[in-house]
Amino acid sequence: MRKILIANRGEIALRIIRTCKELGISTVAVYSEADRDCLHTRFADEAVCIGPPAPGQSYLKIPGIISAAEITSAEAIHPGYGFLAENAEFAEICESSGFRFIGPTADMIMRMGDKIYAKNMMRKAGVPVIPGSDGGVADEKEAAGLAKEIGYPVILKAAAGGGGRGMRIVREEKEIAAAFATASAEAQAGFGNPTLYMEKYFESPRHVEVQLIGDGKGEVIALGERECSIQRKHQKLIEESPSPAVDAALRKRMTSAAVKGARSVNYRSAGTIEFLLDADGKFYFMEMNTRIQVEHPVTEMVYGVDLVKEQILIASGEDFKHIHPEIEPRGHAIECRINAEDPFKAFRPSPGRISSFHVPGGMGVRVDTHAYAGYVIPPYYDSLIAKLIAHGHDRPEALRRMMRALDEFIVEGVPTTIPFHRQVMTDDRFNRGDFNTHFLEHFKLSEDGHEKTR
Repeated sequence: MRKILIANRGEIALRIIRTCKELGISTVAVYSEADRDCLHTRFADEAVCIGPPAPGQSYLKIPGIISAAEITSAEAIHPGYGFLAENAEFAEICESSGFRFIGPTADMIMRMGDKIYAKNMMRKAGVPVIPGSDGGVADEKEAAGLAKEIGYPVILKAAAGGGGRGMRIVREEKEIAAAFATASAEAQAGFGNPTLYMEKYFESPRHVEVQLIGDGKGEVIALGERECSIQRKHQKLIEESPSPAVDAALRKRMTSAAVKGARSVNYRSAGTIEFLLDADGKFYFMEMNTRIQVEHPVTEMVYGVDLVKEQILIASGEDFKHIHPEIEPRGHAIECRINAEDPFKAFRPSPGRISSFHVPGGMGVRVDTHAYAGYVIPPYYDSLIAKLIAHGHDRPEALRRMMRALDEFIVEGVPTTIPFHRQVMTDDRFNRGDFNTHFLEHFKLSEDGHEKTR
């Protein structure tokens, strides 16, 4: 493979470019008019403007991306995460147009993107699944009857969804009708599919995911788990590997189940199986992400494997015999997502010009970013401007290193989530590893921290 077009922007595009350079592969960046000065356009070998700022007219416009690949003679297309990364139609068009899609097959993306199909596949493979409906729930009457069987509370979810849209928690029967109508409407608006399914709702779970690599021929390797429970509105803010709630025995059971599930579909490329972990140490399949994850660097730091490189090698037809299936984790890594948001104003997005920008360094610190002093954060896309990763020989050292790195990280001109992360790193519950997906509901930001960042 000699040239790859990256159908994405920002830090993930730059991340992919770095691996391509190390492999001796030329790169093509695509960009919207709003991203003309984004770093991925500067470091790629070629750059092609594909449209106006709105994602629907640029990064989500498949004909424009395919045209850019054709005029630059690219051989393959890497979708990154977000945008078209889990769009089966895009993967199919890439392949039918003569470009290798660096990811799973279109069929895998389509099938695993259907939450009902994925759940049934995992059940058949012997992977624990959350108690709930076997398929879509037809109407509110069926939902009410099923909820009685499962036991309240339950949760309605969009079959084609994700990211918290088309999702409603129901704690008693009188809430069913309104919740069903609202979730169904959200699912139709967000995903073009109103189908809902129902699951038992767990009050205090943890969100733990397993990183997988598959060669598409039945061979799958698991690279441990990641703790992703620190979330806001179902969006992850802090991730770490390994999870402080997972011991060696649980890790073996969880990774074995994930591998079994991925093998059942002959999974190809990097992917992630997400589990819900309850207070009793029981885990249940939630969904499979058929792409590279935002939080993949924590796994790379702990396992020493370049996941993007593996994606490219697998797409080139190579195997991964160089990765030992029993590879052991080394130390602990934590990632903080640095967003251009004001945590003291309900995390309100804060696009604008960065006047000063200094990233931390030193032993065990990694920063993945596309930002720089003078860069203008556009209002059209996700607010992520950097990922700060700290690695230590154990969790306490990783926490201390992260705190030191956060203190060194300077972003002026726009509010960011750095002060929020500083306060989480010093929270007693977080330091003890005693938290779940509801952590932020009971976390209070200190105004003293606000004063110190002005």
